[in-house]
Amino acid sequence: MMRVRFCLSFLVLGVLGVSIGAVAQEDGDTGREETSLVRQVPTASSEVLLSYAPVVKEVAPAVVNIYTARKVAARQSVFSDSFFRRFMGDNFSFGAPRERVQRSLGSGVIVRADGVVVTNNHVIGEADTIKVVLADRREYDAEVILADARTDLAILRIDAGEEDLPVARLAQIDQMEVGDIVLAIGNPFGIGQTVTSGIVSATARTQVGVSDFGFFLQTDAAVNPGNSGGALVALTGDLVGINTAIFSRTGDTSGIGFAIPASMVRSVLRAALDEGEIIRPWLGIAGQPVTSDIARAVGLDRPGGVMISDLYAGGPAALSGLEPGDVILGIDGEDVVDERGLRFRTATREAGDHVQLLILRDGERSVWDVELALLPEVPERQITRLDGRHPFQGITVGNLSPRFAEELGVDPMRSGVVTLEVSRRSPAGRFGFVRPGDIILNVQNELVASVDDLLAITERPWENWVYRVRRPGRLLDCAVAKNGAVECRVSG
Repeated sequence: MMRVRFCLSFLVLGVLGVSIGAVAQEDGDTGREETSLVRQVPTASSEVLLSYAPVVKEVAPAVVNIYTARKVAARQSVFSDSFFRRFMGDNFSFGAPRERVQRSLGSGVIVRADGVVVTNNHVIGEADTIKVVLADRREYDAEVILADARTDLAILRIDAGEEDLPVARLAQIDQMEVGDIVLAIGNPFGIGQTVTSGIVSATARTQVGVSDFGFFLQTDAAVNPGNSGGALVALTGDLVGINTAIFSRTGDTSGIGFAIPASMVRSVLRAALDEGEIIRPWLGIAGQPVTSDIARAVGLDRPGGVMISDLYAGGPAALSGLEPGDVILGIDGEDVVDERGLRFRTATREAGDHVQLLILRDGERSVWDVELALLPEVPERQITRLDGRHPFQGITVGNLSPRFAEELGVDPMRSGVVTLEVSRRSPAGRFGFVRPGDIILNVQNELVASVDDLLAITERPWENWVYRVRRPGRLLDCAVAKNGAVECRVSG
């Protein structure tokens, strides 16, 4: 089974002092041109001494190794022996819990001379200690400025005193094309800094599933475990991406690696250093990909784009006059293939920026100017722990707003009351009435639009309880019996 694992060859003609050229000749019998090779002895050292060394010397000092450690509780007993685990299972143990230390390694890139380092969020995880080792073997303890699981990026800071550290120059815009040569620099398998070369195999990969804002550069670089968080560099010396994952059946490189583009790195870096938190702008739409059937219905010759299915009232798209049924084909001159790509393009911009959307409406194409805005926080969260004698006793809930939903990884167009925590000792925890992430839609057949609605309903005495929740991927209608048993069925 193919697994996603977090984590080039360029042939220079002129080997052994022989230069190979191509000459086109016309075949008299067929009238076609044929190409033959002409071998020539090189006349200058520059013809055989082609090298990536200047780029590596410029960027490599800014690529660091990252070592993390985390203490976890573990039970030790004689049954931890592999012989007993074969019969008892991995989870069988007794005795006092003892601490053990989990260690991991990865890579990072210094992007500011005062010690700001970019890496992957999965590299640091929930580490208790983070150590950054420079290419010249100097070691520093690092603090986390910001960690964003949704983009799989983390921003660290190290203190090198008054000294300016070497930095990698972030590419200003994402302009890599398929076939461009790139270098991957990192610390694979912890063996030390390693450089590999290759090409950009694809751009704008969105169906990878590594992060919520998946939009990756694909490369055939030899990216392996330990390369995660390292640099993907163009031959200009610009940092064009942060290596983050590979496709592999074994965990080793198979020539398919993915890097987070520089524009997303810049966006997260800006949030970490300026705002301190990530609040992404949005268009305020819900959409669906344009399939072959939809493409034929709207007059397109091929699938592609995002059809607007819903608009947030007062959101940027609604204020600009867009309507359900409009198809977004492009943004700022870039094609839009699916909703992930559209979200990436807007997430890397700032509130107040204007974007140009290419819209298809009634068979006609036109360009619409839309001013991006921050996701609103209306209504207020009103995070509340529920008490009393009812099935929801012991759960913590809050009002969904577009901004709060975005933080939780929920569709920002959702509204209602979301379950945030469930006490294990509560009836809800013991019997599974609700789970964290459930959106409570109605109780006792009464609409629950806010926490206040839920409080009012649960304050009244009820003989039996019925309710509806939205659980990821489905709607459930549930009923609670007097003995505490709960029965749920998927709602149509």
